Amino acid sequence: MKATVIVDNIKNSDLRSEWGLCVYIEYEDKRVLLDAGSSGLFAENAEKLNIPLEMVDYGVLSHAHYDHGNGMEQFFRLNPTAKFYVRSACRENCYSQKTYYRKYIGIPKGILKKYKERIVYASGDYKMAEGITLVPHKGENLEAIGRREKMYLKVKGGWKWDNFAHEQSLVFDTPKGLVIFNSCCHGGAANVIREVAETFPGKQVLAIIGGFHLYNKTDEEVRAFATKIKETGIKHIYTGHCTGEKAFGILKEELGESVQQLHVGLEMEF
Repeated sequence: MKATVIVDNIKNSDLRSEWGLCVYIEYEDKRVLLDAGSSGLFAENAEKLNIPLEMVDYGVLSHAHYDHGNGMEQFFRLNPTAKFYVRSACRENCYSQKTYYRKYIGIPKGILKKYKERIVYASGDYKMAEGITLVPHKGENLEAIGRREKMYLKVKGGWKWDNFAHEQSLVFDTPKGLVIFNSCCHGGAANVIREVAETFPGKQVLAIIGGFHLYNKTDEEVRAFATKIKETGIKHIYTGHCTGEKAFGILKEELGESVQQLHVGLEMEF
């Protein structure tokens, strides 16, 4: 399989960057688009990379935040047939609070209704195609992470801490092992790796690709995170977006050559 980063925070040559993520994946005879960045930039970069968005077979939303879903409508216009797979808990109700006010950080309002014929709601371990599975978070008390990050869900009657039930891992079964894509790993990357390993007993987890939401963590927290990743025994780590450059530097110190930086245009083969 081959994966190409279309959008990330770090640019490369003539390809522009933004706060967001979009990855194009070729797996056997299938083409998958994971996320659509925070604007229509993914389409501009895809054209420069000669990536045929109109030929994509499946779209996947990693979680219901704007920096991964704002380009969805542009994708629907460019590709008239592909379904877009979201978690069954996906709603237009994600907020964060950095000041006195809660700010909407979700996907475009109205998009789930406007394109309801194109949206597929995945529940549990969802087999999207042979060798391709969507895996939800399976840990408990993820609301504690929502509280720490000051992320909320707007629900009938008020607010609750985000439990990231709208987040999912995209997992590919390759001859060398399982390859995980989880764009922000709000539930914790080490937890994600364990969730996938438990979902596929007897199979080795080869790689994880995505953001680790470390840009706002202390050096000590990042080093503790690195220790947890080491304990999983995973061999290949590609990270960017919400990991942050400072945190990536610490991960590089702790994990060495097993960790690589994502950037726009990066190609990965497994």
